[in-house]
Amino acid sequence: MAESVLVPCRTSYSLKVSIFFLFFLIFPFLNPLSSAFAVSFDGVVNLETEDMGLLLLFKLQFQENPLSSWDVSVPLSNWTGVTRSNQTGRVTGLNLTRFNLSGQVHPCLCTLPCLYSLRESLTLLNLANNSILGGIPTCISSLGGLTQLNLSHNELRYGISPRLVFSERLCLLDLSYNELSGKIPSRIVEASEKPGLLLLDLSHNQFSGNIPVTITELKSLQALFLSYNLLVGEIPERIGNLTYLQVIDLSHNFLTGSIPLNIVGCFQLLALILNNNNLSGEIQPVLDALDSLKIFDIGNNKISGEIPLTLAGCKSLEVVDLSSNNLSGSLNDAITKWSNLKFLSLARNKFSGSLPSWLFTFQAIHTLDFSGNKFSGYIPDGNFNTSPNFYNGDNRKTIPAVPSISARSLDIKLSLVADETSLSFNYNLTTIIGIDLSDNLLHGEIPEGLFGLHGLEYLNLSYNFLNGLVPGSLGKLQKLKALDLSHNSLSGHIPENITVLRNLTVLNLSYNCFSGVIPTKRGYWKFPGAFAGNPDLCMESSVNVCQRTSPVEPGKKFEEEMEEGPLSVWVFCISALVSFYVGVIVLFCSSRTRSCILQTKSLAG
Repeated sequence: MAESVLVPCRTSYSLKVSIFFLFFLIFPFLNPLSSAFAVSFDGVVNLETEDMGLLLLFKLQFQENPLSSWDVSVPLSNWTGVTRSNQTGRVTGLNLTRFNLSGQVHPCLCTLPCLYSLRESLTLLNLANNSILGGIPTCISSLGGLTQLNLSHNELRYGISPRLVFSERLCLLDLSYNELSGKIPSRIVEASEKPGLLLLDLSHNQFSGNIPVTITELKSLQALFLSYNLLVGEIPERIGNLTYLQVIDLSHNFLTGSIPLNIVGCFQLLALILNNNNLSGEIQPVLDALDSLKIFDIGNNKISGEIPLTLAGCKSLEVVDLSSNNLSGSLNDAITKWSNLKFLSLARNKFSGSLPSWLFTFQAIHTLDFSGNKFSGYIPDGNFNTSPNFYNGDNRKTIPAVPSISARSLDIKLSLVADETSLSFNYNLTTIIGIDLSDNLLHGEIPEGLFGLHGLEYLNLSYNFLNGLVPGSLGKLQKLKALDLSHNSLSGHIPENITVLRNLTVLNLSYNCFSGVIPTKRGYWKFPGAFAGNPDLCMESSVNVCQRTSPVEPGKKFEEEMEEGPLSVWVFCISALVSFYVGVIVLFCSSRTRSCILQTKSLAG
């Protein structure tokens, strides 16, 4: 479809992208300012040569180039598709239809100061990662040949007009990372029984209201991204009509209700991401029908009940995040069927019972986070060397910061396959290799094998009732970046081999029963506050006087300690509850341990 526009002649150009400028290039003005082109210039030859140079830059973007007449040896007036002014010599029009051009549009095209007519049949319009302002005009939907439209990562705002309806030829629509608001139009793309829209990305905007039920009529849809908006209401029950759907991300909204049962109709689903909403209900056993599912993320909701045994059927699972819900019960063997598991978080729920012996047996595991539950008993002393990641690490060059083991980055990439009506799916899970069993009711000694996992970068066993010595194999954890054993009943001397851990940046051994003298020459000064609350522990001084470790680092506010440590604020708020359980355990401790615990709690108070 050929379109033309009129732009006044300019003797100077200031490149400032806006949504209005975009449509100056695509749609015609009703009242062209023809008088603007009657300006006479001095030095016509130089100006003509300048335009020739810009057009040659534009030509270089196309490898198989049909614009053979565009050559410096040919007069500009003889260049195919080029119209020039007889008065000024400047290029005033381009007609590039039926040239089958393929490639990127060089920005120099925007610097032709007197261009008033541009004709081409647009099939792909990609203006992502600019500073385009304003709203989206409804006239853009008149581009009937458009198959891909990407306006992501701009500054678009306002609502989308209900009159903006794209044809069924559109395969990809990406408006993500803007400031669009209002309700999502009930019909933004024409539904089609033939191959139609494959990807719809409206994420990272300010859309409100319900998810339109009409989205479930886009039968060809393979990827739906509506995350990071202000959407409310329930997930449409008819979501299962999208039988080709591979990825659905509705995270970071205010959705309520339960996960629709007929979502199993999306039998090709690879990623179901619903975290950070207000969803409730239980995990339904029928979800085992999603046997291709790789990513299952329902963290930070109000989901209750137990993990169904039937989920053993989801053998393809690689990322499972059930954290910050109201899930309960003990761990069942269904989890062992997830043989490809890389990331598992059950943190901040109500799980109880003993930790199973198969806990560390996953072959591909990167992260285990069971913190903030009611697990009791001993840490299983099983085969710790089955996971290559735990044992050897994966030699990554860049590792995220370590404020929390669950601070992961999930990068999902979907790209349109040329000349095909399908999308390629790939994801990269960037997360720290670590184990977090903190804030539970675990007791006994730390297994020696746990400190033999040479690939560990993060280990948090704080806020339990662990006792005994720190295993001597600690020095083997050369990739360790954060170690938190605080708020336990560990005893003995501070391990000297901590100082050989060159990558260690976070250390917390506070509020235990450690004793002896901490030598100042071993570099322990790098971890201020790490040894506080150990009544029989003192710091070496120049005057041979034992300086007791202070409860908190001098001059540091409580809030600052919360921000610097690997624990979040909620963990510290539970310390009062932990203290209650300590009182019960004291009755069964030896007299020495009982005395140590009482001294520790006295200092903490």
